Amino acid sequence: MPIVEQRLAALGLVLPPPLSPPPGVVLPFEFVHIVGDRAIVSGHGPQNPDGSLAAPLGKVGRELTVEQGYSAARLTALAILGSLQRALGDLDRITAWVRVFGMVNCAPGFNRQPAVINGFSDLILELYGPGVGAHARSAVGMAELPFDIPVEIEAEVALVPAGREA
Repeated sequence: MPIVEQRLAALGLVLPPPLSPPPGVVLPFEFVHIVGDRAIVSGHGPQNPDGSLAAPLGKVGRELTVEQGYSAARLTALAILGSLQRALGDLDRITAWVRVFGMVNCAPGFNRQPAVINGFSDLILELYGPGVGAHARSAVGMAELPFDIPVEIEAEVALVPAGREA
């Protein structure tokens, strides 16, 4: 079993299937776009184990606490890892987490976006370690996010080319 999958299993974590968008919603883009030795990951939100959007929904600092936002960012990491697993076939092909852009749906005056997006960063660092898991990151506040999700995160990773050992 690949190393990252072993670490996920040891933590009792399961990657969700592809997103089940709300009825009538068409998503005309790739969740992971591979370009050479890079994978660019479209914005993802928190998902339940069945692929649906995870609750609670709303603004951090109003409907959600910082801790609930942190949990949503952690679920978003699992959603991104699920998409990468489907696109790459092996999460160990990732040689570096290059950059992460975290967006927080937040109430006016809320300014703890970094604490929320730490839910994503902490899990990636736990799974990949400080060498591969270290990443450049932004954590910004947004007035609204799609479907009222509390967190949306996009990323870019470097890859071992297909057919080569990590």
